[in-house]
Amino acid sequence: LNDPSFATEFGRFNLEVNTAPRRLEGDCLSQTEAELRTKLARVSAAAHGLNGEVVLTGILPTLRKSDLTLDNISPKQRYHALNEAMTELGREDFEFRLRGADELIVKHDSVMLESCCTSFQVHYQADPDTLVNLYNTAQAITAPLLACAVNSPLLFGRRLWMETRIPLFQQGLDTRSASASMRERASRVSFGRQWMQRSAVELFQEDIARFRVLLGSKIDEEPMVVLRQGGIPKLRALQIHNGTIYRWNRACYGVTDGLPHLRIENRVLPAGPTVLDEVANGAFFWGLMRGLP
Repeated sequence: LNDPSFATEFGRFNLEVNTAPRRLEGDCLSQTEAELRTKLARVSAAAHGLNGEVVLTGILPTLRKSDLTLDNISPKQRYHALNEAMTELGREDFEFRLRGADELIVKHDSVMLESCCTSFQVHYQADPDTLVNLYNTAQAITAPLLACAVNSPLLFGRRLWMETRIPLFQQGLDTRSASASMRERASRVSFGRQWMQRSAVELFQEDIARFRVLLGSKIDEEPMVVLRQGGIPKLRALQIHNGTIYRWNRACYGVTDGLPHLRIENRVLPAGPTVLDEVANGAFFWGLMRGLP
């Protein structure tokens, strides 16, 4: 971490892997494991060039607050824009209060504490007709799923939650001031308020109504015109805004290989401790999602 080339080689301090087998059949889990090992080998090779090793963990125990400077932010415009947007909303000082076996109270001047959190995010694709039942299933299984997978017990040498990513991430991207919290404004990181009733549209409507736009982008389509012409809209504005609302189970719209789809993104699983553990955690999630409905 002390090497000045670290930021260039690795960007942020985490490797977030978004993965899901296309179908839960055949050797899909073995394929997932093989893909993860291939990606891990590339990262390990880069780390070895800096005399380092890779650890799969939700929060790297050896991280120091001094490592979390903007000099080490990923060289992507999105992360710089997010930090600037949070600052413009009044988060000049990011204060964190975490209590477990130990207690940690710390202030920081950027969103970089959020980069301590390394997730293993898995997705489950759904048809519009089955999404409501599947999303509610994802909500219902979150507690036992997380209990089986915790891997973030330490931050700055303090023993906090067994999965410290949860409160750290929630506080790191909370745009509310203390007075706003008293007025019960919603947090951008949340588990949600109620079961899904009709469709994913109600989640998107709630997020548009409750939260200010943090990030913008040039939009080069008129969705209704695209639909009338028989095309498939990308809904880029919705995707960007949805990407700044951090539900632990997030409904996502996307277009892959020319086909639109809905999927449920599970964000609660931490990285590690091994590739095999990650695949097992994913298998547990996918199996519950397939079996419980």
